[in-house]
Amino acid sequence: AAGTALAMAATAADIRPPADSWPAVVTYVVDGDSVWVRSVERRSRVKLRLLGIDAPEICQNQGPQARAALQKLVLNQPVRVTVRARDRYGRALAMVERAEDGRDVSQAMVAAGWAWVDRFGGHHAAYESDEDAARHAQRGVFGQAVVAESPADFRRRHGPCTSTKR
Repeated sequence: AAGTALAMAATAADIRPPADSWPAVVTYVVDGDSVWVRSVERRSRVKLRLLGIDAPEICQNQGPQARAALQKLVLNQPVRVTVRARDRYGRALAMVERAEDGRDVSQAMVAAGWAWVDRFGGHHAAYESDEDAARHAQRGVFGQAVVAESPADFRRRHGPCTSTKR
């Protein structure tokens, strides 16, 4: 029975489409959870949203600081991009890891307190303890005198920020 279960699990894993993973360099940071990268292999530019997190909008309180934190972490740095899905705007939702140390960029932003866990779509479990620790230590947006408003609540009240396309 165990052999049958393993064979069935292997078959199920084999029919899943492989993740689209490739090396890139971060060329521009839009805000605390969106970047432009240039694929090393394809030489094309792609706009990515970091999977599993939601950072303050650029026009929101602490938005520029979240963007600066992400710039410090990845701007002009080589990364490994693994596209997992597309959002409703057609942007690639991707796990991004720094090439130099394999650090998960989404996790780093949450742990530093510059992003919330994105609870939409079920990708949140991996970073919940990081968000709890950032809240407890009052890092980033959680260290402000005024209670930080989640980006999702901000967008519901104000709509999206207007921005220029890169």
